[in-house]
Amino acid sequence: MSLVSTRPAPLSRDAVLGAARTLIASDGLEALSLRRVGASLGVSAPALYAYVDNKSDLLRGVAELEFESLLEEFERLGDRDAIGQIRGHAHAYIAHARAHPALFQVMFLFRPGWAPQAVADDLPVATKAFALAGAAIEEAMDSGQLRRADPFVTAMALWAAAHGTATVLLSGLDLGDVLESQIVDAVVDNLLRGLAGPID
Repeated sequence: MSLVSTRPAPLSRDAVLGAARTLIASDGLEALSLRRVGASLGVSAPALYAYVDNKSDLLRGVAELEFESLLEEFERLGDRDAIGQIRGHAHAYIAHARAHPALFQVMFLFRPGWAPQAVADDLPVATKAFALAGAAIEEAMDSGQLRRADPFVTAMALWAAAHGTATVLLSGLDLGDVLESQIVDAVVDNLLRGLAGPID
């Protein structure tokens, strides 16, 4: 007769980050502690220090996972034209926030290396996500689909619109999926229309 082992699975950084991600998604960012992550893995909090330096390192790892997931969504957009890419990036960003509200908070505890001023503690995968979005904006300008302007300022304007829309939709208004989708379309399409037209 075989016996099933009740020992915890071997620890790894991936396992620790996965446990932290699950805890944040279910109970919110405020619920995260090394003690609770350790308990969910069947170990004490000190055992986690072989895999993460501290709570900040733990959160940084979770943020990296979320930006990697967002990048996967960006890459699924396929071979759309530049405007289709920009619209797709905005929709994917807002959809990710709506699907993972607590994890969305974690993403912005750390920052990308903003052009033109990077910082020493930037999050490279966040930088990659914003660079990918910025490349679509420059392509749209080069092809005449958007008027020529400072690409960084334009990228920040589009990000601010997407981030603001996501924040509003996560504020508990409970507008329903149809109306919320209409709001996302209106924000993205009206901003793109404005960026395409002449400045008065």
